[in-house]
Amino acid sequence: MAVISLRLNQNEEKMVDYLSKYFEQDRSALIKYSLRELYEDLTDREIIDEYEKKEKENKIKFYGSDEIMKMMKPQKTAYNKRACCTTN
Repeated sequence: MAVISLRLNQNEEKMVDYLSKYFEQDRSALIKYSLRELYEDLTDREIIDEYEKKEKENKIKFYGSDEIMKMMKPQKTAYNKRACCTTN
């Protein structure tokens, strides 16, 4: 596990202490939590940007419930129950 040293000015230290008490977490857990939240925000933003790009290119299609139900109907297959379930 990596150990990181972090230098904080007085205001930053006060913020970390305040948040640490508020969330009832130690400083390390609070910083890890913040890091995860920032990473999640970034990945969400990337997904949104990709969606908006596709939307501008008219590559987004929305389906109504009737269309979804039609897509969900079982397809006829060449399924052979005997071939599947016989034992030798």
